[in-house]
Amino acid sequence: MIPSNIKALILDMDGVIWKGDAPIGDLPATFKRIRERGLKFVFATNNGTKTPEDYQEKLAELGVDVEPSQVITSALGVAFMLAQKHPRGTKIFMIGENGIRVALEEQGFEVLGVDDAPKADAVVMGIDRGISFQKIAEATLLVRAGRPFYTTNTDRTFPTPRGEIPGSGSWLSVVTTATGIEPLVAGKPFPYLMELSLERLGTTKEETLVVGDRLETDIASGKAVGCPTAFVLSGVSKLEEAKDWNPDIIADSLAALVA
Repeated sequence: MIPSNIKALILDMDGVIWKGDAPIGDLPATFKRIRERGLKFVFATNNGTKTPEDYQEKLAELGVDVEPSQVITSALGVAFMLAQKHPRGTKIFMIGENGIRVALEEQGFEVLGVDDAPKADAVVMGIDRGISFQKIAEATLLVRAGRPFYTTNTDRTFPTPRGEIPGSGSWLSVVTTATGIEPLVAGKPFPYLMELSLERLGTTKEETLVVGDRLETDIASGKAVGCPTAFVLSGVSKLEEAKDWNPDIIADSLAALVA
């Protein structure tokens, strides 16, 4: 199913590799097949809750061995985005989890909690399973006061084995509604993660297939940089929606795609 000119894959994770903590299919067999075909691969995920090392460990538990450099998260993306615009030591009020915190601190930023939020020079939002009214209120006050506003991604939902739960974009919408201000976005559908992925793979856009389950993020970002795209039906978006996005390939799953 994969064209012969393809040398590498950019793989989404949630909805392609797993749902919540449940693997999708026989992952060791799938990645054995990918390696047998000589395909290089990286993971590019809008989920910035974990560090690349955390994802490496999770994949290893599921029988897939990778290097941390093969995992590119929206947390890394937003940290690099901030590093291009703000000096080390800039104070950041963050709504998010450890993946974002580590990425920001590795770039030399000071991450502030709720109590110190008024001192922040910028606001960063991602999915936060410890979200609270106070966090949302502080972010709103800072953005209304003119602080630069960034987000890892705008995904409205987050897949779990039981179904979709509110994602980063759902919480983000509270702040954008309250302020009338849209954030700068590091993750998909914007092209930054795709460009970083291509750089790490060392392949051209024509040789690199972007694989994802969300049409409006994964497939849109692949098209934004000119890569061919493969839409898998194992996650969020439905087959009947595909006609509006025109992916190059449609497959039931990653395993079916590489079979």
